[in-house]
Amino acid sequence: MPPSAPEPDPIDPAPAPGGRAGWPGAPGLADPDAVLQALLGADYVAGRELATSCYLALELERPLLVEGEAGVGKTELAKALARCLHAPLLRLQCYEGIDVSQALYEWNHPRQLLAIRQAELRSAGPIDLFTTEFLIRRPLLVALDPPDGRRPVLLIDELDRADDEFEAFLLELLSDWQVTIPELGTVRAERPPLVVCTSNRTRELHDALKRRCLFHWIELPDLATELRIVERRLPEVAPQLARAATRFVHQLRREDLYKAPGIAETLDWAAALVALGAVELDAPLVDATLGSLVKYQEDLQAVRAVGVATLLGRAGADD
Repeated sequence: MPPSAPEPDPIDPAPAPGGRAGWPGAPGLADPDAVLQALLGADYVAGRELATSCYLALELERPLLVEGEAGVGKTELAKALARCLHAPLLRLQCYEGIDVSQALYEWNHPRQLLAIRQAELRSAGPIDLFTTEFLIRRPLLVALDPPDGRRPVLLIDELDRADDEFEAFLLELLSDWQVTIPELGTVRAERPPLVVCTSNRTRELHDALKRRCLFHWIELPDLATELRIVERRLPEVAPQLARAATRFVHQLRREDLYKAPGIAETLDWAAALVALGAVELDAPLVDATLGSLVKYQEDLQAVRAVGVATLLGRAGADD
């Protein structure tokens, strides 16, 4: 059995006055620099190129396709944009076998059967079982027709995990901001949501979908940027420890690993070090917490074959 469809995941801060047309709670995101500062205010450290892509997605009302290695902050970007816009966040987590009933809508069959039974008891005539009363709205439908009228941010996460049929199903939504429900007709968005699609590139997405989107590839950050991310997201980490941990992660990425640690792993590891009361790095501490950084047995063996003390020395030599 496939997993049940995720329910919408709202982020619902109090709206601020004024702002961009169509996003009444947003600050004045008048240019890429304003978007850059807004993202920073939402604790997301971005480069100007990414901020420009986000600005254009807002200005042109186009979906934004964000690709990159796992753990570089693709999902967090959508969450940060929702905070910037003071908008609800709807998250659709893709997986193999996802279909319309998990993503768009399905009919509430138990409620339909109950309505039929009640009609029989009342000796009522035929009833219409295909109305909005019996409709279970999934994230894509909620994004096009939000019940509270608030324009959302729609995160279609890890689209590369879905199959070709689901990707083809999205084409109408991403080009015309509408979907067709056979029993009800076409549902169109009055104002389109901001759509962020993410992909880890485990497979190539089709050109037809890419043509409908703006595109940005998120690279792993350089040392200075990653240190800034750690300091911004985890201010409780002592500056000396943050610098040493970030240097060690960058040294690990130079090794021949199956899966190099991403930014998410850096943050997890830094938080683990704080939880252990660490103030500086040493080989036993790093070895004991390697599971926060590398997630494959082969990588653990590779790191220990080189030697944690050796890697720490190399990382320190870069200081």
